[in-house]
Amino acid sequence: MKAVLFDLGNTLIWYYVRPEIPQVLREAITEVQSFLRGKGLLSVSLEEMWRRMEKEENYEAKDYSVRPLEGRLARVFQLDPGSEELLAAACRRFMKPIFARGRLYEDSLPVLRELRSKGFKTAIVSNTSWGSPASLWREELARHGLSGQVDATIFCRDVGWRKPDRRIFEFTLEKLQTDARECTFVGDDPNWDVAGPRSFGMKAILIDRQGQFQGIEEQSIRSLHELLNRISL
Repeated sequence: MKAVLFDLGNTLIWYYVRPEIPQVLREAITEVQSFLRGKGLLSVSLEEMWRRMEKEENYEAKDYSVRPLEGRLARVFQLDPGSEELLAAACRRFMKPIFARGRLYEDSLPVLRELRSKGFKTAIVSNTSWGSPASLWREELARHGLSGQVDATIFCRDVGWRKPDRRIFEFTLEKLQTDARECTFVGDDPNWDVAGPRSFGMKAILIDRQGQFQGIEEQSIRSLHELLNRISL
């Protein structure tokens, strides 16, 4: 084993669980609404804004291609899709309440440091909320002290494809210059982080911090400290 790859949300940093998604989305859209109103650029009614977001934009592509947040916000709020600076600012406001929820797990940094001290290559491979920009997530990694603890950070926006599509894993392995058979993937989603990597030839371990997948994955772990006993150090 030469490399260990990690998901980000609810693997290294806690943000929100699935039942909270509607509330998180409402907080994020409200932030953008307030931002645009302050600039005198809010031209869509509250009812139309929510209809567009909930009925037309709140989904991911079935082929796992990324649907960028900038385009979603442009359509929801009837903004010029060519207004890059405005849309970048709107994305930042959208992510504000999400990043405010972020809490680094106590085992994340110690385990990453231990792995690197033993010569393992490490990487973070993550989808982003509603196709949000990778640049904002790299700022988030720096805020939590994770940037310098891994050899590569790969987000779906870097590749154009979301996990579990094989292309995001191929891109990562090319960056690390390693083979799938020499990697272990660790993440909290049975499909994106376990079935996806395994279909590509990687070993994969489900981290189930809250015990919500009991019976689904026999080899799951409850903390990253357990990971150190599962791989050859």
